[in-house]
Amino acid sequence: MHLSQNLFSGKRKYLFTIILLSLIFVICAAFSTEDKDDFNFAKREVLLRRIGHELLLQSGDRTSRVLPVKKIGENEYQISFENELTFQPDSLVNLSKRVLAKDPVASDYIVNVLNCGNSSVAYGYSVSKNKKDDIVACLGRKQPKACYLINIKFKPTGLNTTKSIYLFGGLSFLALIGFILLRFKPVKSRQVVPENQQTDLFTLGSVLFDSKNRKLIIDDKTVDLTATESRVLLIFASSPNEIIERRRLQKEIWEDDGVIVGRSLDMFISKLRKKLEIDPNIKIVVIRGKGYRLEVGV
Repeated sequence: MHLSQNLFSGKRKYLFTIILLSLIFVICAAFSTEDKDDFNFAKREVLLRRIGHELLLQSGDRTSRVLPVKKIGENEYQISFENELTFQPDSLVNLSKRVLAKDPVASDYIVNVLNCGNSSVAYGYSVSKNKKDDIVACLGRKQPKACYLINIKFKPTGLNTTKSIYLFGGLSFLALIGFILLRFKPVKSRQVVPENQQTDLFTLGSVLFDSKNRKLIIDDKTVDLTATESRVLLIFASSPNEIIERRRLQKEIWEDDGVIVGRSLDMFISKLRKKLEIDPNIKIVVIRGKGYRLEVGV
C-alpha cells in the first residue's frame, strides 16, 4: 500500500512538472509572437513604400518623395505623396499584387485611392487569396493628375486571437497535453506556404503587355511578340524606369540555351523598340556602360 502511494505520488509530481513546463512554454510562445508580428508589420510598411515609389516612376516622377507610411487603423495603412501624380488603374492593381505577394500575411486586402481635398474615392478594388473572388473594375481609364492618398486595408490575420488563446485558453488543456506527451511523440505541423502568383498583364503607358499570350494591345490594335521578345520585355516591365544591366539580360535570356551572344541582345532590343513605337511615351534607352532602361512617360 505504501509503495503504491509512493508510485502514485511520483507520477503526480512528474505530471505536475510537465504541466508547469508546458505552461511556461505556452506563455513564452505567446509573447514571442509579438516580436514576430512587429517584424512582419515593419516589413509590410517597406513594401507599401515600394508601391508608392514604383507608382511615382510610372507617373514619370523620379524626384519627389513618397511620404512616411501611416498606420490609420488596426490593419489599415495610408500611402501619401509629396506632389500630385497620375496613374493607370491597371498599373496600380498589377503593382500591388506583385509587391504584396512578398508579404506572407497579406493575401486579402482592399485598396481605395482618395482625393486629398475631400477624401472622396477616386478608384478602388479588392484582392483575395482566391483569385476568382477579386473585385476589380474600371481598368484602362487613366486617372487625371491630382493629389491622391492610397488607403490599403488588410484582412485581419487572427494573430491577436491566437495570442489570447495561448494565454487564457491553453491552461485548460495542459493536463491533457501532459498525458499525451507521456505516450506519444509530438506531431510536427506542416507549414502551408502561400502560392506566389504574379499577374501576366502589365500596363506600359497606354499599352497593355500580355506576357502570357505575348501581345502588345493598344485600343483595338494588337502587336504580336516572339517568345524571346516577350521574355526581354517582361524583365523591363517588371522594373519600369529602372536600369537593367546588360549582363543580367544576357544571363536570364540566353544562358539556359548554353550560348550568350551580345549582338543577339542588340537585335531583340532593336525589334522591341520598333514594336513599342505604337506609344511614343515608351522608350528603351541605352545607359552607357551600364545597360538599358525602359522609360514610361505620362
